[in-house]
Amino acid sequence: MSASVAVYRNIYTEDRFRQAYGTEEQRGRERLSRRLAQRCSCSQVDCAHLLKKRVPVCNWLPKYKLRKWILGDIVAGLTVGIVHIPQGMAFALLTSVAPVYGLYTSFFPVVLYMIFGTGHHVSTGTFAVLSLMTGKVVEQLVPTPLALNSSSPEAAEFEAQRIGVASTVAFLSGIMMLCMCGFQLGFLSTYLSEPIVKAFTSAAAFHVTISQLQSMLGLRLPRYTGAFSLFKTLGSVMENLPHTNVAELAISLLCLAVLVPVKEVNSRFRERLRTPIPVEIITVIIATGVTYAFSLDSRYNIQIVGHIPAGFPKPRLPALETVPEIAADTVAITLVGYAVSVSLAMIYADKHGYSIDPNQELLAHGISNTVSSLFTCFPSSATLATTNILESAGGFTQLAGLFTSLVVLIVLLLIGPLFYFLPKAVLACINVTSLRQMFLLFQDLPDLWRISRIDFMVWLVTWLSVVVLNVDLGLAIGVIFSMMSVICRTQRASCSVLGRAANTEIYRSIHNHNKCYEVPGVKILTYNGPIYYGNRSFFKAEMTELLGLTPEKIRRREKAIKAIEKREREAISTVEQGVADSSFSSKNDLFRTEVSEGEVQAVLIDCSSVIFVDVAGARLFIQMCMECQKIGVRIYLSNCNESVLKILTSSGLMSYINPQHIFVTVHDAVVYIQLQREKPQENNAMVWV
Repeated sequence: MSASVAVYRNIYTEDRFRQAYGTEEQRGRERLSRRLAQRCSCSQVDCAHLLKKRVPVCNWLPKYKLRKWILGDIVAGLTVGIVHIPQGMAFALLTSVAPVYGLYTSFFPVVLYMIFGTGHHVSTGTFAVLSLMTGKVVEQLVPTPLALNSSSPEAAEFEAQRIGVASTVAFLSGIMMLCMCGFQLGFLSTYLSEPIVKAFTSAAAFHVTISQLQSMLGLRLPRYTGAFSLFKTLGSVMENLPHTNVAELAISLLCLAVLVPVKEVNSRFRERLRTPIPVEIITVIIATGVTYAFSLDSRYNIQIVGHIPAGFPKPRLPALETVPEIAADTVAITLVGYAVSVSLAMIYADKHGYSIDPNQELLAHGISNTVSSLFTCFPSSATLATTNILESAGGFTQLAGLFTSLVVLIVLLLIGPLFYFLPKAVLACINVTSLRQMFLLFQDLPDLWRISRIDFMVWLVTWLSVVVLNVDLGLAIGVIFSMMSVICRTQRASCSVLGRAANTEIYRSIHNHNKCYEVPGVKILTYNGPIYYGNRSFFKAEMTELLGLTPEKIRRREKAIKAIEKREREAISTVEQGVADSSFSSKNDLFRTEVSEGEVQAVLIDCSSVIFVDVAGARLFIQMCMECQKIGVRIYLSNCNESVLKILTSSGLMSYINPQHIFVTVHDAVVYIQLQREKPQENNAMVWV
């Protein structure tokens, strides 16, 4: 089916269109004052709205559909709680603190996010990447002594110092998030693009795996930090392979032989399984029982978890004296934790048809980290594995977090001390196998290469930087490289010549559309990017090349125009004296032919793709207008957005260009230019398409 469009209307300049359809300035002021008055007002309705916005549980809990949602939330919450127990203890080892602190971090943030979070399917708690980054800070400030008796008073003091540093990182991270929420800086997470986040998490998985090798092999080695730490750790492990504890190696191999296949079954058949098989907690229970029954810790010198105190920790302030030393690392931890959390929340919100508030997520995670740090917790965030389990197990709302925290609470109050004989090698295996999703991120690379080579390079540079250097430095390099790629793309934006499709008002690049033809005497240009100090020289070079504004051409055209003006003055003088020069007309036409034949008489710049202009860009426009005036070429603009037009006007461009030469569309400008040639005095022209 083919259809046609016919339009018959006036030619609109920007001024004329604003007069006909624009908003009156006074009305705009009244609207602004009304908005300010509404913001400053305080009523019972406003307070209720604010409460529901900042404490979302007050909004969704009264609307909770008990019969429809409660069963799914109970099953999903209990399933995630069972997974949290071994993962919390395992990720505590990554953080270089005792396993019990992983259980605390699996309890307090879950309860707080349930109250303040907006993601219905988000599961918070310990996250491998954040634990690894926090562990690096802990190792720098409180390095592990090679000879330390785990039952000595010095060991207790050593553990207190370590968790003091880790909880201070959580406290400072929470404060940073709360400040970001206060300044409405939720958008900052957008600077961690999807390729950066995926490459970073995939590379961090390698760091986690290498760091767990010593526990899986039963080696007592120092933990390396700083640049090239992955290779230093790997070299140290290879050097000490002869000292491997065979019993711990056997335990690790048995655990991997159980964990890997069962996790693969959970992944492939998650649509058929009502809940995933809780292989981690089963492995933990069996390994603890076997170690206790056969006294493996004393007979084969196996490293075990040791004493896990029952009950809650006493609230205490973190080691605030370490804040200056951890501030820089905490910034990276904060941005990574928030970016991962918001990304996960948005993915599942889009999937299930609801929305989240990024700034409220900042508040939720800020409160979670700040309050949890007072109970000796390390930094927490949304987690990939447990969020996926929560959604696939049938969770509907944040209430699933209540049942998750109940499972962890029971372990803390009653069952925790029973894990005394749990081998650390088992926790290391749980750490490694929990990274399956992160390693699978390599599958995105072929599609990324096909869609965008630049994003592929961002992924690759970030991954290599994190692996070769270290986690935080690699992340910084990835962000800088990503931002530089954006800057380079704006600097090298294309400038093209537009032609008109016959009998239409459609204008497209003649380079890509060979059946679109240039309007005679009019050069229509479009620039696909902003015009600012960073790319003004490239923009000028592109325009100069397309218009042929070389210094020689400008001088030649100036001489020709001056010659015409001189002969016109002589002709006027001759006429005033009563003498007619019969040869003037033919000579003048000869000069005009020299100036105009085959030359551009008007330049129309389509600004529809120019998103912003700074002062340097505005001055460049003025310079171009002056150069075009020297050679007798008029400049026209079209499709300028409000901000671009405001900056150009404020910069004094209207002193060099007629305000009536700024049009709403390209076609308006073209019709006006053509009519001016035929009927220079015609003002009320119409557009017919």
